[in-house]
Amino acid sequence: MIKKETLKIAGMSCAACAARIEKGLSRLDGVKSANVNLSLERATVEYDDSVTNRDELEKVVTKLGYSVIKEKATKKAVLNVRGMTCASCAARIEKKLLRTDGVTTAAVNLATEKATVEYDPAKIKVSDIIKAIESLGYKAEREEEVTYDAEREQREREIRNLKYSLIASIILTSPLLLSMIFSMFGIDIAFLHNPYFQLAIATPVQFIIGFRFYKHAYFALRSKSANMDVLIAMGTSAAYFYSLYNVFFGQMNGMGGMGNLYFEASAVIITLILLGKYLETAAKGRTSDAIKKLMKLQAKTARVIRNGVEEDIPLEEVEEGDIIVVRPGEKVPVDGKIIEGSSSIDESMLTGESIPVEKGVGDICIGSTINKFGTFKFEATKVGKDTVLAQIVKMVEEAQGSKAPIQKIADKVSGIFVPAVIGISIITLIGWLIATGDVTKALISAVSVLVIACPCSLGLATPTAIMVGTGKGAENGILIKGGEYLETAYKINAVVFDKTGTITNGEPEVTDIISLGNLTEIEILKFASASEKKSEHPLGAAIFEYGKKELSDIPDPEKFEAIPGRGVKAVVSGREVLLGTRKLMSEHNISLADTEKTLESLEDDGKTAMLMAVDGALEAVIAVADTIKAHSKTAIDELADMGISVYMITGDNERTANAVASKAGIKDVLAEVLPENKAAEVEKLRKSGKITAMVGDGINDAPALATADVGMAIGTGTDVAIEAADITLMSGDLRTVPAAVRLSRKTMRKIKQNLFWAFFYNAIGIPFAAFGFLNPMIAGAAMAFSSVSVVTNSLTLKRYDPKRAG
Repeated sequence: MIKKETLKIAGMSCAACAARIEKGLSRLDGVKSANVNLSLERATVEYDDSVTNRDELEKVVTKLGYSVIKEKATKKAVLNVRGMTCASCAARIEKKLLRTDGVTTAAVNLATEKATVEYDPAKIKVSDIIKAIESLGYKAEREEEVTYDAEREQREREIRNLKYSLIASIILTSPLLLSMIFSMFGIDIAFLHNPYFQLAIATPVQFIIGFRFYKHAYFALRSKSANMDVLIAMGTSAAYFYSLYNVFFGQMNGMGGMGNLYFEASAVIITLILLGKYLETAAKGRTSDAIKKLMKLQAKTARVIRNGVEEDIPLEEVEEGDIIVVRPGEKVPVDGKIIEGSSSIDESMLTGESIPVEKGVGDICIGSTINKFGTFKFEATKVGKDTVLAQIVKMVEEAQGSKAPIQKIADKVSGIFVPAVIGISIITLIGWLIATGDVTKALISAVSVLVIACPCSLGLATPTAIMVGTGKGAENGILIKGGEYLETAYKINAVVFDKTGTITNGEPEVTDIISLGNLTEIEILKFASASEKKSEHPLGAAIFEYGKKELSDIPDPEKFEAIPGRGVKAVVSGREVLLGTRKLMSEHNISLADTEKTLESLEDDGKTAMLMAVDGALEAVIAVADTIKAHSKTAIDELADMGISVYMITGDNERTANAVASKAGIKDVLAEVLPENKAAEVEKLRKSGKITAMVGDGINDAPALATADVGMAIGTGTDVAIEAADITLMSGDLRTVPAAVRLSRKTMRKIKQNLFWAFFYNAIGIPFAAFGFLNPMIAGAAMAFSSVSVVTNSLTLKRYDPKRAG
């Protein structure tokens, strides 16, 4: 059936944008026609709904670097979930939420104990989502309702409760363990071997300290699923009740005790699992240290001028527009613009760069950076949740709560793991009974299978590594938006750098003014700087800034038109001025005779040569040079050493581009690429089989950043570029590009190690237990420490320095 959809699109800036979206939609299978209206910012699409759907249309638009404004936008809620014990719990909550009407997506993270839910507010409320989770036996509350301190207190309370339970369990279990050890050596201690004494101390361990396992197992079974608690409850109950039966109906052994008592097994299993949980919870708390460090950076108060008087007020009371005074050694409380004074500001918390940055009137200062020397006043422009630090914290939290595609393997296994283990345990029990007729041996082997098999390590393998990896990135000025980008980044084998503002400083200066006609140098500069007065291009801005220094007055152009990728067309003092590339001149039939050698000479020096014509006559060449950033060559050499191909993309002509690329150590150059064609060039590389990263900082880089497998925005660039990117590099230092790739590779290595050991451990442990080679206590110890080992392995990432090559 042919269906028609209208999409409201944001982010289009010119007709080329509309044409690009139209082309992208038309290529999608099932689309019959696509029409994009730039002025209305709408796309009307006719398509076969048996082949494609609205979601696919939106994906195409988003991939091209634009956004679709939904009429009925879904909302996102982040919930703190308490009571999860293993990956099966997370899978069960996820499954429940996805079956709930109005919920579009749901992701539950065991490591962060958070559920991220997208929902249709017209169909469901957050309170209903919370009720759905609580119906499964867990506790949930909206993240906004829980402060960071409250969340920390909650975790500390959980650790404290586990500690007390563990101590009580150790005290009660020790006599049972001693009883078993003495029995092995034939030592008879009457009260330790007394069955009623063993029953008396095993019972509180089983049903009071171990109540948590029964409780969670009940809720799991009630919702027709199973988790780790079901395995523990079944295994320990089997050992306990078999022993209880033998207390009243069994035979006395030679030491005055009972034969076939396994109270110590059930008690030791519970104790070891509590120990594992205690260590795991404490370790999990350390995976989010990056958030703690970021939160500590925030100033507590601000010195505000109100009614002409300076007063210290709490940070929460600062409002936009407030004038704030910052003295040497103090933290800048919020984001703002300096209006009086100057200073050197340490921005290392933001960029990772230790060298202070000089700031003066008109410059932006960022909250939580440290004022080193001078006193200055600034106007608050962003406060509360809008500050850069708050946005960084939010981005890191979202990244830590996200899932990498590799986690899908663990999620699928976790969903069927527990029922499969119960099945294996039953088969083990029956198999041993048939083979030997020995009830004790059959029961011990079946219990060992139940106890050793735990999906915890599978559930923790990916999220703990992602939490530490993204946190480590944030500490080094590398903000990774989510697990999927972290996973893609490790496969990168091609990096495309934009030239201006990325490889170069983006602050070009006029180096040469060469007259080709009758105009003097001052007249040339007057026409050129007036023509570029309204230009936003860095090269045009350089000419205007140079004109401001050399001329007393620069007139406004009567007319102005920017021609993307070519230059500008303006009317100055009644005369038509063209300033730009050879292509611009040829399009206006202006002869370039006898100028080619001059242009080539300038371009061989890495300068960008621009031609100026007045009233149709070629009058001058103006050369502008942009210096390469200090560490660009080092970064590019590091990428090459990592086996990654490096490309430079620019609108400059081939000669200039090659000169700049040569200085930076780049061999592959994509020159004379118009802004709207950058994304197409990136797409060509992807289609050739390259896993491509695009690194840029400008508005015109946004579509290319979105098109690449991984978009990396230089954080000193525009908000649009940062929004379109998957990874934001907070400093302009290109060495953070190879650092981001190294961090990704290291994190993925940890994830693979974790998953390997989690799968290997169960693949080896379950058969060993089934064939009777493990007793339940050893199985319990192995199960408890499998999760701890996974978390500990992830924590070793904290010692890794991604900025160090090699």
